[in-house]
Amino acid sequence: MSNLVYFLGQKAYINITNACTNACRFCVRDIKDDVKGANLWLDAQNVTAQDVIEQIKNSAQKVLEGGEIVFCGYGEPLIKFEEVKKICQYIKKEMPELKIRINTNGHGNFVNKKNIVPELKGLIDSISISLNAQNEKLYREISQPKFEGAYEAMLDFAKECVKEGIDTTMSVVSKFEEDKYNVDIEKCEQIAKSLGAKFRNREWIKEGY
Repeated sequence: MSNLVYFLGQKAYINITNACTNACRFCVRDIKDDVKGANLWLDAQNVTAQDVIEQIKNSAQKVLEGGEIVFCGYGEPLIKFEEVKKICQYIKKEMPELKIRINTNGHGNFVNKKNIVPELKGLIDSISISLNAQNEKLYREISQPKFEGAYEAMLDFAKECVKEGIDTTMSVVSKFEEDKYNVDIEKCEQIAKSLGAKFRNREWIKEGY
């Protein structure tokens, strides 16, 4: 069975899809197939909320020990928005002490063709959005998005998250290939804070963890 729930340290992660609107140059899935021995390439893309919930149930004690569960795998979780909502609803009901975070590229509104953020409010505790670059040109080079206007779509998504009062962090990956892409960390931090979000600089690690 596919690894829909996997663990990194004590923390639990949900790997619900391999589909993504970006092809980031630093993405670990282009380097290796697994995280800590858990192969994250799914057997099929028609994963349901119930499939994930069953794996959560099967590892319930370990899941709870980490204190937080994170939607983050080899794809963009908000492509499966309706399934993500159902999973969050289950966790909030059955494991209310567990914090929920979504790691996203910020294209959820574009993919779902509506503003999904109000529906996330109350279902998740925090969200981490990949800013990746200080301008659209560099973003396109690093993130290689599959649609036009991806950078602005991501920024708008972040604005909506902040507006709804969701604990929002925007991140960049530094020291990838000796920073040949010239990501301006200071400028990226300014962008995040100007939107009302927190900022995180993640140093690139080949293994991804």
